[in-house]
Amino acid sequence: MTAAPPSARATVRRDDRGRYERELIEAILDEALVCHVGIVQDDGWPLVLPTLHVRDGDALYLHGSPASRLLRTAKKGVPVCVTVMLLDGLVMARSAFHHSINYRSVVVFGTVQPVTDGAEKARVLDLLVEHVQAGRGAECRPPTEEELRKTLVLRLPLDEASAKMREGGPIDDPDDLDLPFPAGVIPVRSVRDELVRY
Repeated sequence: MTAAPPSARATVRRDDRGRYERELIEAILDEALVCHVGIVQDDGWPLVLPTLHVRDGDALYLHGSPASRLLRTAKKGVPVCVTVMLLDGLVMARSAFHHSINYRSVVVFGTVQPVTDGAEKARVLDLLVEHVQAGRGAECRPPTEEELRKTLVLRLPLDEASAKMREGGPIDDPDDLDLPFPAGVIPVRSVRDELVRY
C-alpha cells in the first residue's frame, strides 16, 4: 500500500504514477545531482534555475552566492518548488503518439530557511561535495571562513514532497500491435569517466 499524499498541492494527478513513500523520495533525491528551483519573483515573473543540491535527513539543501537573485528571493520566505528527474529509458511505441520515457522524479514544495551557523554551513557544504563525488572531501581544501561567508546555504524541509515515475514498455493501441515497427525501451544511463586533469 502506498503512503498518502502530504498535501493537496503535492498530490500527483495521475494516480498510477504518484508515489509518496519517504524512502523512495529520498532515494531519488540522493541519486540526482541537479535540481531545478522555481520561484515567482517580486515582479511577478517566474524564475526556474538548475543547481546542485544535497539531502540530509528530512531536508534538502541548496547553496550559492548571496548575490543570486533566485536564492536571495527564496531567502525572503517566498514559496519555492524544487524538482529532480532521473531519465531511465526512452519508450519506443509502434505509434508516434504513444512514445514516452521511463523516469523517476520528485517535486518538493515549501519555504526555505537560511543556514546561519558557520559549523552547520561547513558540514552541509562538505555533504554537498561528497554528494557530487564520494571521497572528494578528503581530496580538496575545505572552505575558508571568508568562503563560507560568501556562500548562502538554504534548508528546505521535505514535508511536502511527492514522487512520480513511469516504468515498463510501450502501451500501444490494440490495432497497432501487428504493425511491422519495432517497439520497446532504449535504456538510458549516466556514466562517469575518469578525471581529466588540468
